[in-house]
Amino acid sequence: MKKLACLLLCLIGCSTTPVADKSFQKQSQAFLDDLWRTYPDFAVAVGRHEFDAGLVVPDEQRRVAEENFVNRHLSAFKSIEGTQLSPSARADRDLIVNYLESELWSLKEFQSHVWNPSRYNVGSSLSSVLEGAEKTENLKLVAILQKLENVPAYYQAAKKSIHRPTREHTQLAIKQNKALMGFLNGDLKARAEKSSLKNEEKDLLLARLLKAEESVKNYVTWLESLLKNPDAAGGFRDFRISPQHYARKFTLDLESSFSADEIYQQAVNEKAEILQKMAPLADGLWSKYLPGKKKPKNATALIKQVIEKISEQHTQPANFVETIRLQLPHLSDFVIAKNLLTLDPQKPLKVRETPVFQRGVAGASVDSPGPFESKRETFYNVTPLDDMDAKAQESYLREYNDFTLQILNIHEAIPGHYVQLVYANRSPSLIKSIFGNGTMIEGWAVYAERMMLEAGYGDNSPELWLMYYKWFLRVITNTILDYEIHNRSLSKDKALHYLVNEAFQEKAEAEQKWVRATVSQVQLASYYTGFSEIYRFREEQKSKLGQSFKLKEFHENFLSYGSASIRTIRSLMLESMPKSSAR
Repeated sequence: MKKLACLLLCLIGCSTTPVADKSFQKQSQAFLDDLWRTYPDFAVAVGRHEFDAGLVVPDEQRRVAEENFVNRHLSAFKSIEGTQLSPSARADRDLIVNYLESELWSLKEFQSHVWNPSRYNVGSSLSSVLEGAEKTENLKLVAILQKLENVPAYYQAAKKSIHRPTREHTQLAIKQNKALMGFLNGDLKARAEKSSLKNEEKDLLLARLLKAEESVKNYVTWLESLLKNPDAAGGFRDFRISPQHYARKFTLDLESSFSADEIYQQAVNEKAEILQKMAPLADGLWSKYLPGKKKPKNATALIKQVIEKISEQHTQPANFVETIRLQLPHLSDFVIAKNLLTLDPQKPLKVRETPVFQRGVAGASVDSPGPFESKRETFYNVTPLDDMDAKAQESYLREYNDFTLQILNIHEAIPGHYVQLVYANRSPSLIKSIFGNGTMIEGWAVYAERMMLEAGYGDNSPELWLMYYKWFLRVITNTILDYEIHNRSLSKDKALHYLVNEAFQEKAEAEQKWVRATVSQVQLASYYTGFSEIYRFREEQKSKLGQSFKLKEFHENFLSYGSASIRTIRSLMLESMPKSSAR
């Protein structure tokens, strides 16, 4: 009787799942339609260019509308019984709920719109329109014309919203918005003047560009006045968030199977293990790079001296961007030759200089089209070294030497971010593509580095392995740094000591990392967290499946779930396996 009852329950569940899924899909579509209208920049970022002309004014009325949107949909999706849905639909529901809870927490508790002036920058909103591949140049400029109308009100609302900002976010906002002024008066103005718009449209576009530039300039001037007189906006607050906010943000942003405290402890432990792996590599390379010099007994000093010598091998400042461009075909060839993943030749990657208004946080990044924008190119943004003096350039290039530059390109491009995001756009689940989880995205890129070297990339060169471990040590240290800044009030001096003396980073890289750590929270921990979960899951599957485990099959199955959280992907992959294998 017990077996019969279980069978009946299974049959009932199986018969109702398609009905529940159909209802859920209908509700999801209504949610997305409302999402695009409420957040037009989100819509444009994923390729919905019918919303190009929208520019939301970030005032209090707007925030009330956003809160109403979130509460309305959060209540609706929470009311859905997850057990009635198929595993994939249940995962989509959980992703939507997490997104909405995160938005609500940000609006009501975190409130970075109050203390982070760098949130206010229309550059990305404008560039997303211009980079679209679905419209002609004139249609793009007509959308820009409409969008620019709201720019003065946008920056007025920004100034009214800001109270007790952090000094660090104020400085970043000044730098990025100054660059935006150059974009408005440079590239965008030139495109308007060269366009074939009607004269009255062109004149209006140029007039609005001038007003927009004046609005940005006034915002920058106001922010600069705050640096001299912080009391005008209530004084500066500490850039550090509270341990309570950190823990909550970690949970919402990373969606990890582990807590912030657990990941921190894992990172501390693994840091010691990586140093133990680096010592014999450095010892074996000593005579090659430092012949005749007395070898230090201290392992850390030994590693540091060998790394410093190897780091002298690097490209020239003027060739930095081009060197990256030339390396990418070699990575593609290796991935194909080793049968690690299927690459899509119809989705080329274009290396370009990072747009000026996006500089100041990361030196390299990938700008991928959304799932609705199949024709748009994927851009590998690389910041040139023009703004650095000769000493800073040398320090930067020693960090991104001939060996670590290859690791960077694996991470950002092939088979890292670029490849993962191509797969994400092909996911059958639109929800899993749209609501990308940063831990999965960054974790995959870090995992790709280790996986490529394990597959033989670089012919097991001890130099490449040593520099890889240095790079991975940076990933680990970033996690420790991020946690200790917000949970233990880590000072700048101690942070730089960690980075330079215990993670072997160049001073310029360490200084830049400190800046990044002061204007972001939790994101620096996503790399190690994601890597740990993916690598652990892969090793579990290798152990369970034995000879039947196929690396390429694992990779492509894993990537087929879009950019869902690793926790979600792991659950779905295990549910899809035969019970004898998943046990």
